[in-house]
Amino acid sequence: MSKPALRVQDLAVTFTSFTGGVLKQRERLLRAVDGISFELNPGETLGIVGESGSGKSTLARAILGLVKPSRGRVLWHGEDLTALDEEELRQKRKELQIVFQDPIASLNPRMTAGDIIAEPLWTFYPNMARLQVEERTRGMMKVVGLLPNQINRYPHEFSGGQCQRIGIARSLVLNPRLLVCDEPVSALDVSIQAQIINLLKDLQKKLGLALIFIAHDLSVVRHISDRVMVMYMGQAMEVSDKQRLYRRPLHPYTNALMKSVPVPDPKLAKEARQASWLTGDMPSPYQRPKGCIFHDRCPFLVKRCEADVPALRRMENGDWVACHRAEELDLSIEAAASG
Repeated sequence: MSKPALRVQDLAVTFTSFTGGVLKQRERLLRAVDGISFELNPGETLGIVGESGSGKSTLARAILGLVKPSRGRVLWHGEDLTALDEEELRQKRKELQIVFQDPIASLNPRMTAGDIIAEPLWTFYPNMARLQVEERTRGMMKVVGLLPNQINRYPHEFSGGQCQRIGIARSLVLNPRLLVCDEPVSALDVSIQAQIINLLKDLQKKLGLALIFIAHDLSVVRHISDRVMVMYMGQAMEVSDKQRLYRRPLHPYTNALMKSVPVPDPKLAKEARQASWLTGDMPSPYQRPKGCIFHDRCPFLVKRCEADVPALRRMENGDWVACHRAEELDLSIEAAASG
């Protein structure tokens, strides 16, 4: 087995805000990411899912050094990225790239598609010959399914799906080894979503990329991931092999997310809504529940859940889950959720 390309160890990101008047202010801490650990192998895809506000995007930015962690380490092939200075981290960005959520907002409207894709080359290789840059840019456009003769068009002349392809081409033009996709299809139509996901899968196979794919929809993550991490309020609730996760989730929150996935059949959709017991919104991040952070929305609550924080522990099948009752609910969770 190959060594992990990426190791994230006890990563946390905390933001500080102030409330109150000018003369009497009170400091408040927001734990956006709270002790996340995982490993990612070369050529593997880790899907990260959870409701909005669960800390997925902040985790992605902390891994890439776009947000400074308050604790923890990010090891890229054994090198601690959190210990690098600004210039050293900048040089590492050739290997670590990101595709953002909004394909339109992430592109400069004053630049042509060719200039957008070539910008990383000019940044890291300022002495590269112009002809070589153009050749590489046209080649990357072809790789992501764009026509090379579209090189001089501006973002407003492309569809949303095409703009996302431009963003992917820009991220891949430096031949990175890790690509973080931060909800890259959430702003696109369903048919375009499938095209982008298939494109990413093909590119990963060709280029051997390690991939982190962030989404709030478990049905999207299912088609691209090898393993899935479910996040809630900055913490990992479950980390599992994709097949086992979708066959039998171990955490009540994971099961609730699955029940919330839209289905095209009206009858099945109605049954799913009736079976789903995930109600209400996440608590305020400034007023985190004691004990298990999910206990106030969980129908399997017992007294221990209100007092003790469940550790993310490894199960017999190799998966990880943060639930006091994981073994007990393994067989009964589906029946209990629909009963």
